[in-house]
Amino acid sequence: MKHLSGFKLLEEREGAGTPANKGDEVRLNETQPTHLSKEMIRVVDGVTLIDHTIVLGRREAMAGVEHALMGMKVGGYRKVHVSPHLTYRDKGIQDLIPPNAVLICEIWLRDSVSAFPS
Repeated sequence: MKHLSGFKLLEEREGAGTPANKGDEVRLNETQPTHLSKEMIRVVDGVTLIDHTIVLGRREAMAGVEHALMGMKVGGYRKVHVSPHLTYRDKGIQDLIPPNAVLICEIWLRDSVSAFPS
């Protein structure tokens, strides 16, 4: 995985199957703070998880999270360090993420539907 400037892979567990690519619809959980609705948030063993379904390449998630998902396999896990220019920049999110915040995100890939089925 080629890394962007400001992105650092801290920990990884490989999943199984075909790696996720641009155009694939993926279902994931992550732990980074967010402004999403309560229906998307759940707590498991004291850890707050955010449930997402996105299409890679459509900018439906922070650039750092989308970059972390590229190449992941279902069941895989990545913990990443993401610089502000790949998250919320100098804006932040009021009462959740301060401006210019560096985020540590944990991401689990739960499912992937290829944009190009074989």
